[in-house]
Amino acid sequence: MQFPALWETAKEIKFSQGFTKPGPRDYVGTSPLSTPEAIAMYNFTLSKNFRLILAYHSQGEVIYWKFSDFLPEGSYYIGQQFSNVSGYSLDVTPTNSAYAGYKDWFIQNYNRPGYTIEVGSGTNPLPLSQFSKIYNDNVGILTLGMIL
Repeated sequence: MQFPALWETAKEIKFSQGFTKPGPRDYVGTSPLSTPEAIAMYNFTLSKNFRLILAYHSQGEVIYWKFSDFLPEGSYYIGQQFSNVSGYSLDVTPTNSAYAGYKDWFIQNYNRPGYTIEVGSGTNPLPLSQFSKIYNDNVGILTLGMIL
């Protein structure tokens, strides 16, 4: 959540929820791209010509496909295909998590499809016992992502 895609809005939301310092979740940093990991992903993406991206997170068995008012061509259709092969629902990102993500920045910057895939359910870290189900749910998404 440190990407330059309405980062200030993300900061307002997360700070109001009490996520004001580094921790295991939801800290947006001191500014966009304020960690080495975010900078590395940002620079790597800028150096490539990706048709779409998949950002994997853990919680919810849902696929988030949209950012703000951006609607890249084919993005909803592709999301439906991912939903069909995974069994995950296709939804818009909840407002309290809808800004400053990698997917958000990619969609905003490139006007191409981007998806946050939320795998598994329960308490993080997810137990290793969920690995087979997560893999089986997602192998179709990964395969389709290579050919779409």
